[in-house]
Amino acid sequence: MANEHSPLLVHGVYSMMGDAEDSRGGSAVTGEGSPKSNPRKLNTFFGVMVPTILSMFSIVLFLRTGFVVGQAGLLHGLLMLCVAYFIISLTILSICAISTNGAVEGGGAYFMISRSLGPEFGGSIGLMFYLAKVCACGVYVLGLVEAILDVFGKDPGSAVSHGLRVLPQGYWYTVLYSSVVLLLCLVVCLVGAHIYAKASFIILLVVTVSLISIIISPLIVSPQRFNITHTYGTNHSVTVNPSYTGFNGSTLKNNLAPRYSLDYSTNTVMSFATVFAVMFTSCTGIMAGANMSGELKNPSESIPKGTIIAVSYTFSVYLLLFLLLSSTCDRSLLTNDYAVFQRVNIWPPLVTIGVYCASLSAAMCCMIGASRILHALALDQLFGLPLAPAAVTSSSGNPWVSVLYTWGLVQCTLFAGQLNVIAGIVTVFYLLAYAAVDLACLALEWASAPNFRPTFQFFSWHTCLLGIVSCVVMMFVINPVYSSASIVLLLLLLLILHYRSPTSSWGYISQALIFHQVRKYLLMLDSRKDHVKFWRPQVLLMVANPRSSSQLICFVNQLKKGGLFVLGHVQIGDLDLLPSDPVQPQYNFWLSLVDKLGVKAFVDLTLSPSVRQGTQHLLRITGLGGMKPNTLVLGFYDNCYPEDYFLQDPVFCEGDRGEGDNFGVDLPSLQAHFPLVRHAESPRTLQPEEYVSIILDAIKMGKNVCLARYFFQLPPDSKGVTCIRGNESVDTIDVWPTNLLSPDSGSYADVCSLFLLQMACVLNMASRWRRARLRIFVCVESESGDQGWLAKEEQFRELLGKLRIRASIKIVPWDNVARMFRAQSSERQKVSEDFLCAVNALLKEHSSPASVRFLYLPHPPSSSDSELSQQYLSQLDALTRDLGPALLIHGVTPVTCTEL
Repeated sequence: MANEHSPLLVHGVYSMMGDAEDSRGGSAVTGEGSPKSNPRKLNTFFGVMVPTILSMFSIVLFLRTGFVVGQAGLLHGLLMLCVAYFIISLTILSICAISTNGAVEGGGAYFMISRSLGPEFGGSIGLMFYLAKVCACGVYVLGLVEAILDVFGKDPGSAVSHGLRVLPQGYWYTVLYSSVVLLLCLVVCLVGAHIYAKASFIILLVVTVSLISIIISPLIVSPQRFNITHTYGTNHSVTVNPSYTGFNGSTLKNNLAPRYSLDYSTNTVMSFATVFAVMFTSCTGIMAGANMSGELKNPSESIPKGTIIAVSYTFSVYLLLFLLLSSTCDRSLLTNDYAVFQRVNIWPPLVTIGVYCASLSAAMCCMIGASRILHALALDQLFGLPLAPAAVTSSSGNPWVSVLYTWGLVQCTLFAGQLNVIAGIVTVFYLLAYAAVDLACLALEWASAPNFRPTFQFFSWHTCLLGIVSCVVMMFVINPVYSSASIVLLLLLLLILHYRSPTSSWGYISQALIFHQVRKYLLMLDSRKDHVKFWRPQVLLMVANPRSSSQLICFVNQLKKGGLFVLGHVQIGDLDLLPSDPVQPQYNFWLSLVDKLGVKAFVDLTLSPSVRQGTQHLLRITGLGGMKPNTLVLGFYDNCYPEDYFLQDPVFCEGDRGEGDNFGVDLPSLQAHFPLVRHAESPRTLQPEEYVSIILDAIKMGKNVCLARYFFQLPPDSKGVTCIRGNESVDTIDVWPTNLLSPDSGSYADVCSLFLLQMACVLNMASRWRRARLRIFVCVESESGDQGWLAKEEQFRELLGKLRIRASIKIVPWDNVARMFRAQSSERQKVSEDFLCAVNALLKEHSSPASVRFLYLPHPPSSSDSELSQQYLSQLDALTRDLGPALLIHGVTPVTCTEL
C-alpha cells in the first residue's frame, strides 16, 4: 500500500524519477544488470516534423493537387482545404492536450485513446486506426506506381515501346509493381525506424527542391499545348488538347467555379464528396509524428510543437499551389493529367524524383506507424492469441513481427489496383480515429479529473465537441456506406473487447465521468422532496460471513426494487491498538464476492469495538444525500449451525481456480479470505441482548427492520425463484399482516402491516418472482357472536383494491389460539409455550407450501435487560421454527399510497 515513503506513481516508460520500467510488463534491463539500449533517440525535427510533412505531402501533393483544382475549381478547392485543415486543427488541439498530460509510450494515437477511454474503446479504435494506416500505405504505394507508369509505362494505345516507356501496363502489372515497391518498404522497416528517420531528412530536401522548381516554373516556362490520349475499355480512346497559359486572368476566372466531370482513371463522375475524400488523404498524416512516440526523446514536448509547425507549413504550401495552378493551367489540363506538375516544370525529372521520394517516404512512414500501433495492441493483450506474435521485437527493439503483419495486410489492399478506389476508406477510418481522439480529450475535460493538467492550454471542451461533430459529419458526406460500416465495425469490436474483459491498470475514464455525474445528481436528490408515492426499499444487509448468507444476499438483491443495496460488515477491533486499518484490504474480496454472486450491491465495512456500535455507524453514515438505507436486514439469531454456501454453488467450487479477476482476487484467495462457518465449538461473538439492542437502535433511528430466517433453504443456483406454470405447482408468497404474538392488538391497516404488504408486493414485481402467487392471511375469530370480522374483511379487500395489490385473501380462523392467549398471564411480555406452539402450527398448516413468508415482527423490549432479550428471541424462534424461508418485518415508515 502506498504511504508517505512511496515513490511517485508512474505508468509510463520514463518517469520524472528516471524509472526505466515499462508499465505494460517487462523491465528495460536485460542480461546481467546491463541496461537495454534506449530506443528513444529522435528529436522534434526528425521524429515529428519530417514524418508529418512528408506524410501530408505524399502522393497527393504532386499527383492530385491539379485533380482537386480541376474538378472543384479554386473556390471549392479552397473551401475543401479550409474545411479539411479546420477539422484536423481541432484534432491537433486534442492531441496536444493529451500528449502533454503525462508520459507517452509507443503506439501514438492508440496509446492516447486507450489510456484515456479504457481498453474497450481504445482497443477498437486502435485496431481501426491501424487498418486506416494499412490502407493509407496501400494508397501511397499505388500512387507511386501510378507515377512510375506515367514515365516508364508503355502507351496504352500502342504495343511498341518508345524511349523510356518500356513497362507493360494493366491491372496485374500494377499489382506486381506495387508488390515490388512494398517489398522495398518492408526491407527498410525491418532494419528499423532510425534508418528511415535519417533518410527522411534527405527525402525532405529532395521534395523541397521539387517544390521550389514547381513554384518558379511559371516564371520561366512559356505557354504551350499538349496532346493527351486516354483509353476507356478496349476499343474506345479519347484525345484532348489542353493548354498551359502561364499567369493569366482569364484562366483564373475560368477555374474559379467547380466543374465536376468524369475521372479518367476510375471512369466515374466526380462530386464534392469524392474529390474531398481524395484531397483529405493529404491531411491524414497529422499523427505520423505521434505514432513515433516510442522513438521520441521527449514525446510530450515534441508531438505538439512538431505537429503544429508541420501542419502550418503544409497548409501554406497547398494554398500556394492551389493559387498557382488555377492561374496558369487550363481546366482540361488539370482534369486530364494527374502529372501536370511534370509537364509544366523547368526540368520534369526533378518533379518525378520528388514524387517518388515523397510517395516512398509516406508509404514507409505508414508502415512503420502501423506496425508500432499493432505492437502496442499486442503488448496490451487486448485481442489475445491472434496478435500475440506481434509483441516480439528484435534486440534493438524493432517489432519485426508487427512489420510482417502490416506488410501482409497492405499487400491485400494493393489488389484494389486504383488509388481513388481506397482513398474513401482511408479517409473514413482516419476521421473516425480523429473523432475518437477528440472524444478522449472531451471525456477527460468533462470528467474534471484533478490529474488532467496538460501543459498545452489552447483547447476547450467546445473545440473537442466541434471536432467530433465535424469528423462524423464529414464521414457521412464523403461516403455514407463506408461510414456506416465503420461504425458497425467499431461497435462490434467494442462488444468483443467488453465481453473479453481485458485486464487494465490504465484507469477508466468511464469511472471518472460516472463519478462526476453521480455527484451532480446526488446533490439534486433532495431528501426533503421525498414522497411516499415514490418510496422504494434502500437496504443495509448486515453480513457476518457470506459463506452462510449468500442466499439471503441474492434474495435481498431482488427485494430492493432498484433501490440502494449495501452489504455491511463489522470487523471487531480498536484502531488505537492496531498498526494499520485492517478493513481497507478487505474491500477487494467483498467486491469480488458481489461480482461472483451477480448482485447489484455496494459494500461498506467498518472497524468497531462491538457489532452494535458498528451497525449504528453504518446506519448513520452509509449512503449519500437522498440515497441512504431506510431498512436494516439481519440474519436470524438462533442456535442452529449454518451451512456453507460456497460448497453448494458451482460458481465457488468449479472453474479455473488459478485465474483471478481484473483486480487480483482469484477463487482460492476469495475462499480463504472468508472464514469457515460456525460449528459446535465456535463461540458466539454476538450476545442475545446486543442483537435485540441492534433491532431497537434501528427502530429508534427510524429504520425499518427485517429478520431473515431459513433463507439457506433457497436453491443456491437460482438466486431467487423462477416459477413455471403448468403441471408443476406455482410458487407462492405468503403474508401474515397480524401481530401473531398479540392477537388483541393487531390491526390490518397499521403502518407495520402495510409495510409488510408493500415489501411482499415489491418482491412479487421482481423478475424472478413475477409469476409467484401472493396470498394474504387474515386471522379471525369466526366462532364469536360478533360478526364484525366480516366487515373488517370487506374493508381489507377494499384497501387492497385501492393499493392496486393483486392478492388472494385467505381467512384463517384462530379462535383456539386467541383463547389460549387470553387465558395466559396478564404479563404481556411473557407468553406461554403452548400458545407459541399453536401459532407455529397454524403457520405450518397454511404456509408450508410457500416459497417465502412475510411475518409481523413485534416491537422489541425497550429495556436492554438480558432476560427480556432472551425471552423475545425465544418467542421469535418458537414462532418460526421449521417454517422455511421467513422474513419478520417491523415497519416504521409509511410506504403505501392510494393517490395517482
